[in-house]
Amino acid sequence: MAHISSPTQIREIMQKHQLTFHKGLGQNFLFDAFFLNKIVESAELTKEDIVLEVGPGLGVLTTRLAERAGHVIAVEIDQNIIPALKEITADYTNVDIIHKDILKTNLAEILPNAQSVKVVANLPYYITSPIIMKLLTEGKSISSIVIMIQKEVANRIVAVPGTKDYGVLSIAVQYYAQPEKKLLVPAGAFIPAPKVDSTVLHLAVPNVPRYTPQDESLFFKTVKAAFGQRRKTLVNALSSAFSEISKNELCEIMKQCGLKENCRGETLSIDDFIKISNFFCEKKRK
Repeated sequence: MAHISSPTQIREIMQKHQLTFHKGLGQNFLFDAFFLNKIVESAELTKEDIVLEVGPGLGVLTTRLAERAGHVIAVEIDQNIIPALKEITADYTNVDIIHKDILKTNLAEILPNAQSVKVVANLPYYITSPIIMKLLTEGKSISSIVIMIQKEVANRIVAVPGTKDYGVLSIAVQYYAQPEKKLLVPAGAFIPAPKVDSTVLHLAVPNVPRYTPQDESLFFKTVKAAFGQRRKTLVNALSSAFSEISKNELCEIMKQCGLKENCRGETLSIDDFIKISNFFCEKKRK
């Protein structure tokens, strides 16, 4: 079957298989060939690559990935759409379709451990963040992630300290990977059209950790505490979460970290948060 590249083709396939758009699963299918090809180009695929596609839907992107990559593992949650997906990808022997919920899937069971895996996906808006964090924290063999997500979420992911979009999600993703916006995809390129535009985002995942705090869980607790009450100064926000540390001690820690006592969490870099959490870690050991 030729590549799907129009709303008419999508409607015909759905009618043939008696399918309806499942709003609860965030099914908005990208049909515009220009943007589909740009997504594939952004992934820089070769025949040596294994690709994990999350939410392939009708396989609009899957067939294009299969032509560039050595192997495509497509994980789809909607059982009803599987027959259509299998029909559309039938000519591609390098495509494996797995009916699973990616958030409930052990990635180690479906991804080769010894090889580099590239993720390419049009993620459902309503579970974008959980999927990204699962891929980053559990996908040990993943080296690159190219995802199309809601524009506002992409802005939060790439945000830098001191901007309104900077927050826990920015730090959580940047802790594990280097994000880069690739292109904007207008709502009109989808069927049905969502209410917002999308952004194609590339996350480069290094072979070694980007950051190494003494206690990773304590680092993330510090970050979440800092942004839990954004209007408060960092000292006041942290004192609520770390009641065992006095405000005077917190002020001293800020000073030793080269930070002002009245600074707020949104002005701190990841390195700043690591310095603070390392002080907390040392204090716990004493």
